Amino acid sequence: MSQPMDGNEMRSLTLRLLGEIAPEADLTSLQPDVSFRDQLDLDSMDFLNFVVALHKEFQIDIPEADYPKYMTLNGCLAQLSAARS
Repeated sequence: MSQPMDGNEMRSLTLRLLGEIAPEADLTSLQPDVSFRDQLDLDSMDFLNFVVALHKEFQIDIPEADYPKYMTLNGCLAQLSAARS
């Protein structure tokens, strides 16, 4: 099993994955409690690709019912932390 990730590493990796989905986005000004869709103009396919990337990178199952919990940076990090603990 890989080393546990700290919050900063998890945040950096999440932002990198988001940047791959939305390369034109300014992730430095991302508001942590505002929906990615509202800030980054993601469509449903972009968001699905992001969730799939999280699943692959963090090796966690993300049920479709939980997708709304991943729509903000803070929500995403909270879910990832809970799934990895």
